[in-house]
Amino acid sequence: MARAVELITYPVKGCAGVRLRACPLTAAGLRHDRTFMVVTEDGTFRSQRRDPRLAVISPRVSDDGERLALDAPGAPTLRLAVDLSSARCRVELFGVPYQGIDQGDAAARWLSAVLDAPSRLVRVPPEHRRVTDGRTPGTCGYADSGALHLLSAASLTELNRRLAARGEPALPMSRFRPNVVVDGWDEPHREDRLRLLGVGDAQLAYAKPAVRCAVTRVDQRRGRTTGPEPLRTLADYRRAPSGGVTFGVKLSVIRPGTLAVGDELRVTAWAGPED
Repeated sequence: MARAVELITYPVKGCAGVRLRACPLTAAGLRHDRTFMVVTEDGTFRSQRRDPRLAVISPRVSDDGERLALDAPGAPTLRLAVDLSSARCRVELFGVPYQGIDQGDAAARWLSAVLDAPSRLVRVPPEHRRVTDGRTPGTCGYADSGALHLLSAASLTELNRRLAARGEPALPMSRFRPNVVVDGWDEPHREDRLRLLGVGDAQLAYAKPAVRCAVTRVDQRRGRTTGPEPLRTLADYRRAPSGGVTFGVKLSVIRPGTLAVGDELRVTAWAGPED
């Protein structure tokens, strides 16, 4: 029996996650997930790929989404009233244009100082209607793609076994920034075969594998890029036909609901032999 053992939302794209015991699941993922994004002065998103220090910024969003606080080592706490009504501005995510609501100069000054680079903070507008791709299309905020990222403990155990064989230290789950961590499967990568499942009172469907990038090389506690792992080891056994490496899956939300730590995964459809 597999159960959800961790739930993590990431209110500000690229910044630290917030661990939860229970959380509403919307069509776009866990409540507040990637609803904010740090951008350059021209509106291009900032990512840990080039700005690993994003990882040490810890956000807190009120349940109603009307207040945001940001903390970072050596910086005063920033507290904001979330702006949902100002003029929309153009932002860009992987070359695709979207709309955002700029959260003001105080946030810009704070982020620019913490990241040592001119930055601004934007929020997804209420009318945001993004369609994500995959086997089952869905929607999300400013996530790279997909409403929900699920990863099993068994998959990480297998990766760490292979890292140990190379004399490399084990890596924590935080390197992969999942929304839902599942335990109870002995077989690694069983999540790859998920097609339709229920968790809590929500229903989810498989969209696509999670293709990994250089963010997995960032020490999430220190906000620093490390060596070639885990991408080097993942390339040995998780190479995708596209040439990237995969680890975990992206899911679309078919029916919103509430998720809680301890919820059982009720899988109603697995991938077939030709899938």
